[in-house]
Amino acid sequence: MSKYTDDIASLQSVIDANGAPWAAIDAESAARMRAQNKFKTGLEIAQYTADIMRRDMAEFDADKTKYTQSLGCWHGFVGQQKLISIKKHFGTTDKKYLYLSGWMVAALRSDFGPLPDQSMHEKTAVPALIEELYTFLRQADARELGGLFRALDAAREAGDTAKAAEIQSQIDNHETHVVPIIADIDAGFGNAEATYLLAKKMIEAGACALQIENQVADEKQCGHQDGKVTVPHADFHGKLRAVRYAFLELGIDNGIIVARTDSEGAGLTKEIAVVNEPGDGGDIYNSYLDVEEVAPEDTKPGDVLISRDGKLVRPKRLPSGLYQFRSGTGQERCVFDCIEAIKAGADLLWIETATPNVKDIAAMMNGVRKEIPDAKLVYNNSPSFNWTLNFRQQAYDRWVEAGKDVSEYNRADLMNAKYDDSELAADADDKVRSFQADASREANIFHHLITLPTYHTVALSTDNLAKEYFADQGMLGYVAGVQRKEIRQGIACVKHQNMAGSDIGDDHKEYFAGDRALKAGGEKNTSNQF
Repeated sequence: MSKYTDDIASLQSVIDANGAPWAAIDAESAARMRAQNKFKTGLEIAQYTADIMRRDMAEFDADKTKYTQSLGCWHGFVGQQKLISIKKHFGTTDKKYLYLSGWMVAALRSDFGPLPDQSMHEKTAVPALIEELYTFLRQADARELGGLFRALDAAREAGDTAKAAEIQSQIDNHETHVVPIIADIDAGFGNAEATYLLAKKMIEAGACALQIENQVADEKQCGHQDGKVTVPHADFHGKLRAVRYAFLELGIDNGIIVARTDSEGAGLTKEIAVVNEPGDGGDIYNSYLDVEEVAPEDTKPGDVLISRDGKLVRPKRLPSGLYQFRSGTGQERCVFDCIEAIKAGADLLWIETATPNVKDIAAMMNGVRKEIPDAKLVYNNSPSFNWTLNFRQQAYDRWVEAGKDVSEYNRADLMNAKYDDSELAADADDKVRSFQADASREANIFHHLITLPTYHTVALSTDNLAKEYFADQGMLGYVAGVQRKEIRQGIACVKHQNMAGSDIGDDHKEYFAGDRALKAGGEKNTSNQF
């Protein structure tokens, strides 16, 4: 017996118990609808995916080749197609996640139109996108199972018991498209209470992992832009606790918190940390400030002064009122941030870096792991990096260090297409190819994500279609550039009516109306051409 057959039996008992008024209800049809709706609430999804992520974290601790990956998705349809593609090509969704980027919510999902990544978008757009993503993934389950149910009916009608048993096994062992999502809550969109309220909405929508950064909420900048302002640890850790309380209140006791530090590129702080005793976290935070020693008679009205080692020092304060850190302390501050975030209850770390350099990332993580050996990193394989140029320059530098001849190359011009077929370019591409495996092994990166790849793929594919369709190629621009490729590559969306739920609707019409059902999938449906 399987859950499917158990459900048929239990539902038949319910139908029988309700007598004649329910006589037209078919138990197997109801069991199919139940199977197609595995998750009834977002909290069920959050618990299911938190369990997956915790299992994956444990597996990674034992084997550094078992890192996880995701691509950022800005619409439910995009996330759905990603997971359908993953199942098609790899047969499983194992260790493949979703990422929800605050950057893409700001740029693509705000009622204000495109916005920069500065937490100016409606914060409710974030849980709304989480819910949308999981709605589309659940529909992918329903669509896939619907195809199996129709195939099961056909095998039964043909009297092919072996085929029917094979399909029944696929139904019983069906793997859902629902996977963990790491969702960006920016800097919490306000104080700790605001962070808690938004975290609850995100978890209720299905998120099992929330990523929060140590920037000032009302001064928040994209991690790859200038002008970032961090907050003292006491403020940030209060928000970490707010997120943990949200998970615990909702019963997701193993929810995951990703603590992100922007300190590597952030040279400013809004506040001087409170110091309760020498050497505490506030004292260490303040030790990175850019200060000058002053005598009492040299102070000016409005000066802010700190007592340090029996002396008075004046932090460098900008006209904006912000305080400046000493130059060159970014990586050291990142290590300090990470250690303290783990101690404050974070499960995973995120360090925003200026370039994708395994040695630089590993150097910071090695500093963290001296104190917390199992500290794991989530890393942004960001489109904000020029990957080609960075890795060609890294290859150039390796060659120089190894004494290889680089006379044919101009380091500053390595993005030039004339180098695309060169030996150095091939060397660089090999390192790009192995970057994630190398970084997971060397820097303990548990999860690799690309924040906004689907933003760029939409732009690229639209550009390619527009330049052909509106030029001499006309309709062939679409046929050769899109539809023919969809057919050859087995892209499910070529049957877009099916993808939009037409066949699911026809199944339901038959359940509800029987022979009187007016179905869309008849002989005159042009989708039959595919």
